[in-house]
Amino acid sequence: MDLFGSFALVLAFVYAVYAFVGGIAAILARHPLLVKSTRQAGIASCCLIFLATFSLEYLFFSDNFSIAYVVSHSNRDLSTFYKIAALWSGQEGSLLFWSFLLAIYVFSVLTYRNKNGELMPYVGVVMAGVQIFFLTLNNFVASPFKALATPAANGALEYVARADGNGLTPLLQYPEMVIHPPNLYSGYTGFTIPFAFALGALLARYPGEKWIHLTRKWTMIAWMFQSCGIMLGAHWAYAVLGWGGYWGWDPVENASLLPWLTGTAFLHSVMMQEKRGMMKVWNVWLVFCTFLLCILGTFLTRSGVVSSVHAFAQSSIGSWFVGFIAIILLVCFGAYFWNRDYLKSENQLDAIVSRESSFLFNNLLLLVSCIAVLSGTLFPVFSEWITGDRISVGAPFFNKVNIPTGLLLLFLTGVGPLLAWRKTSTESLKRNFGWPLGTGLFAGVVAFALGFRELFSLICLILRIFVASTIGLEFYRGAKVIRARSGASFVASTVDLTMRNTRRYGGYIVHVGMVFVFIGLSGAAFNRDTQKEMQLGQTMQIGPYTLQLQGFDTKPEKNYTAERMIVEVLRDNKSLMMLYPEKRKFATTDQNGTMVAIYSTLKEDLYVVFAGYATSGDARLSEPTRKMDLVWRRIRVLAGAQQPAAASPLAQALTPHRHASGRPSLRPPLSRKHRASDENLRT
Repeated sequence: MDLFGSFALVLAFVYAVYAFVGGIAAILARHPLLVKSTRQAGIASCCLIFLATFSLEYLFFSDNFSIAYVVSHSNRDLSTFYKIAALWSGQEGSLLFWSFLLAIYVFSVLTYRNKNGELMPYVGVVMAGVQIFFLTLNNFVASPFKALATPAANGALEYVARADGNGLTPLLQYPEMVIHPPNLYSGYTGFTIPFAFALGALLARYPGEKWIHLTRKWTMIAWMFQSCGIMLGAHWAYAVLGWGGYWGWDPVENASLLPWLTGTAFLHSVMMQEKRGMMKVWNVWLVFCTFLLCILGTFLTRSGVVSSVHAFAQSSIGSWFVGFIAIILLVCFGAYFWNRDYLKSENQLDAIVSRESSFLFNNLLLLVSCIAVLSGTLFPVFSEWITGDRISVGAPFFNKVNIPTGLLLLFLTGVGPLLAWRKTSTESLKRNFGWPLGTGLFAGVVAFALGFRELFSLICLILRIFVASTIGLEFYRGAKVIRARSGASFVASTVDLTMRNTRRYGGYIVHVGMVFVFIGLSGAAFNRDTQKEMQLGQTMQIGPYTLQLQGFDTKPEKNYTAERMIVEVLRDNKSLMMLYPEKRKFATTDQNGTMVAIYSTLKEDLYVVFAGYATSGDARLSEPTRKMDLVWRRIRVLAGAQQPAAASPLAQALTPHRHASGRPSLRPPLSRKHRASDENLRT
């Protein structure tokens, strides 16, 4: 099966090369049969990639330990559920998985029945070019089908098979890791399609905005997967890594956010091109930048240029990505300068208070955030090139830029959709925003009177109420009209309203989702971390809760052995529940895994981590922290040693750090998330 998969990849590469070269010839010759043959070659290449991927997965399920990749990322006791995730757990398999997901998108485009014969050859060439790059990596740089071999007495290589494998990385043995990477990778690969259509339309000088209509569903699908991937990754970090947070501004986390920011900007500004024929240059470059950032994110994860809990080991594969990014930039700049007259705007901005201006400001804010995150992520690399020291840019820097930017974006979330095109009258502003603004300010006054003093969180609370009120009022007005006409219930009228204009009201629903995201983000300002060592029978008071360390036990499982703490949670002197935080020792690796115990309610989280034993024999258990918010309050119990004295924000943001090995690190040595919990280090 390994030979079959390897041969399928080689043949897929050959077909992709033909689709690329033949596609260029078809564009020049304009021969229908040549266009058809290149299209069929593209479809064949996709099918062969499917076969290669299924072949590698079969090797995992059949425990074929003669293949190096299977040995490195699986073992006999690994459950079937995680053998699926083993496909993308390493460098070689994740690149094949990238090609697999890209092939799904390319296949859907090539088999899509449409009447855009002039545009599709250009699109096919661009897609084939991207496939060639990844198939080159799959075949000649990082093949997942390499077999284990040893030199024989006669000098020839003999294939060998191990009795068992090394097993899957403990951090990946969590249910969400079976769905988080596919979602994120589907977002990365999905943005290839709008990129191919935008570049193809520019090269072909394709008239009008039809390419935008053609790619809208693929863009929305890619954006949806990217959003889900980011949220699932944040929850995985919260539930597995044991540092008590969901976002640490890790370089690879940032890499996943960057294309989401530019993709979101494109989804908004593209409406200006559809309605008014404006921002054509802006939209084309937003698509180009989104795809480039997807490739950059893949590069950061695999090159080893940044240090991250998400990244693969350092390797020479990064130079291939640098070359590919350089080629993309050259092609994009060449296509733009050759055809820039094709992108002239048909209209100009008429007024500041208009929907066009709100989309423009929205785009500017998203790009400011993108540039800030990108510069902060790559700053350690550039600083090392220039000064020789790798200077880390920590969370204080990112928060200082993105918190006010995010609040402005939240404001535009409520304002933008209700502004009129071209110009909005004063009367319309009063009608649409009078009551929501008053409601938000009233909520802010009440919160302040109740002791709510955190400035940014208070502003966020006002804006959340404002945005939710504007959207709720818009749904109410529309449903009221339909109800008066049809006599249906208010709920049925609301559903009918949404289905009549899914693009508009679906956007409102997404904006409501952003309100909920900001609820969680604003609550992070109230986190407080302290730490403490506990002995058996000792209690710890946390607000209304009392935690008592009852003991320890050992829980043997098929693939690992778990050592658990037994913590009783009491409230008002009554036993509420038992929590079992654990450390897992995996039989096939010297790595330990941590499983957090979380008692979660709408009001608060009780978050307990078992960090191991102190030298005195006491269990290390940090003192619970309380996160107080009018909407959400979190109580956490975190593992670690005594908290060091807090450094200044500037010192935290700009400090050179090095690994224990002496190699410079992108993160501070007291990083919350990316140190193993048994090191007992906290920021």
